[in-house]
Amino acid sequence: MNPAKIAFKAALPLIERATLGVDRAFSNFIQPRRMKGKLILQMYVGWGTPGEVELTGRVLLPRDMTPARKGDPRWRNFENIVRRLSSREVGGVKVVGVLDGQSAEGTSDVDGYFTLHFAPPVPLPGGWHEATVSIVGREGHSRARVQVVERAKFGIISDLDDTVIQSDVTSIPRMLTTVLTGNARTRTPFPGVGALYRALTRDGQERNPIFYVSSSPWNFFDLLWQFLDYRRIPLGPLFLRNWGADLLKGHGGYKHEVIERIFQRFPDLKFVLVGDSGEKDPAIYAEIVRRHPGRVLAVYIRDISEAFRDESIGQLRAEVHKAGVDLVLASDSLTAASHAMALGLITPQGYRNVMSSLARTYQTAPN
Repeated sequence: MNPAKIAFKAALPLIERATLGVDRAFSNFIQPRRMKGKLILQMYVGWGTPGEVELTGRVLLPRDMTPARKGDPRWRNFENIVRRLSSREVGGVKVVGVLDGQSAEGTSDVDGYFTLHFAPPVPLPGGWHEATVSIVGREGHSRARVQVVERAKFGIISDLDDTVIQSDVTSIPRMLTTVLTGNARTRTPFPGVGALYRALTRDGQERNPIFYVSSSPWNFFDLLWQFLDYRRIPLGPLFLRNWGADLLKGHGGYKHEVIERIFQRFPDLKFVLVGDSGEKDPAIYAEIVRRHPGRVLAVYIRDISEAFRDESIGQLRAEVHKAGVDLVLASDSLTAASHAMALGLITPQGYRNVMSSLARTYQTAPN
């Protein structure tokens, strides 16, 4: 191993302790002052089973944000991104949540995050539920959506950047321009991805759940949620990164940890994994296939970097294939849809919907 990498790994525990020490010192100084002002709850999406649900959120000071519009100038979008990234979190705040009549309490940490755990005495039915969360001793409450998985044929775990949303992660200048100057209405999905995900989830009584795992920070939650909703891409829990603690884990370590949690929460559910070739998704998903024999139905990798020419990707495909799983390098959503239909993961009508969506996109695209 490279000596620099060895030195960096050896220094990680020291870096982590130093970072935690700075956070605690800052928290002890500033948090008591922040707690005296007006506070808001940024709620994320809860997830779980009929008997066990987890809901996370964050306590922040208010921030001024202008609603996203398609015609917003780049400078305004950039201004909103800066405001998201400069969030002022508040630790030590007690919160209480209510889900289907059951209460759960939690306290925000130094980064403002809190987690509420519900164990309903009467199992919740599958589907979407709503929880209310409030700060103890203060008026008002926030609402949060909760996805409960009861019956499903399979689940979907998907990356977001350059898998669903075009972010140009293979080019740092283009990526920064796209991410820093776009909003929920101007960011662009890959053609046909909405139709493909609708076909995979099969909205209805036995909806297949979808989970999004991204390296984007939690500060971008509202932008990503609005993007999915606006583009009619099936909604599901988002797992984003705390750019403080999670950065020390690295992209692969963080993603492994999240996927392992999902697999453990739903031990009887099989999954379809969707990612892209721009980062480490093929290697991460291949490792998941190795760790969980028989749990992965298919791996779809959006090929944004001519990965078919990469010898290491070819080796991963062969390795995954030996485990009885296809790792499909898909140049577009139709390639993935074709394979999914052949496996019975989507219906022929779902495949036709993806084809129609692609046709409409290319017909309306500027020459």
